[in-house]
Amino acid sequence: MIFTPDQREQIRAELVATAQGDPNLSGAAHTGSAASSRLDRWSDIDLALCLKPTASSEQIIAEWTERLYQRYEAAAHVDVMRGSILFRVFLLKSTLQVDLAFWPAQDFAAIGPNFKLIFGETRPSQPTPVPDPQALIGMAWLYALHVRSSLARGRFLQTEYMLSGMRNHVFELTCLRCGTIASQGRGLDDLPVAGQKTAASCMPQSLEASELKRAFQTTMQALQREIGLLDADLAARLAEPLTDMADYSNRK
Repeated sequence: MIFTPDQREQIRAELVATAQGDPNLSGAAHTGSAASSRLDRWSDIDLALCLKPTASSEQIIAEWTERLYQRYEAAAHVDVMRGSILFRVFLLKSTLQVDLAFWPAQDFAAIGPNFKLIFGETRPSQPTPVPDPQALIGMAWLYALHVRSSLARGRFLQTEYMLSGMRNHVFELTCLRCGTIASQGRGLDDLPVAGQKTAASCMPQSLEASELKRAFQTTMQALQREIGLLDADLAARLAEPLTDMADYSNRK
């Protein structure tokens, strides 16, 4: 059965109370939508837990993991490392996502605007890491090369896979330029209307060769536009190979 918002908030309250009573934790904070007053029907639970320096991190993580499985019917979890911070992401049987971030005490600090302290003390806040536009450009043209070769080989499922990678990096560039969230497409719906229309036009409506070629051309044009707005010299150097790449694919 799918979770309800009331059930989610009951679990959140119980986890917060457990954190406050855990002698091995020196702090906790809400992160994500609960820290920004943007909760909706599909929001998950994000908690940052600060480990005391004297505590055994392995033991604490194991205890919290057992709690999620035994009390809240977790079905699975996956770990994501961000520097010294372990994000253990749980999927409950109700399809609720619960993210528990285990922070070493020396690193416990806000790394973005979505951080609301529950108890304890934090270090001075850290700036949110910003994607490197030059790296995004490089990855976009790298994916574009594989779009071309996949099209030429008639491998249309692979073409869409590579086009998605190219497109996502172009979208990140657009979001960075427009001041919306760049990661995971979170800022796409907050772009100006023109930006949203451009993003939509880069998506193929089918796996037909002609439609994949059209989407590739459109995505390439969007990439070249973003490069030109960011670095005119680089745009000039890339103009010929990028144009030839898209034009060659369109002729075949």
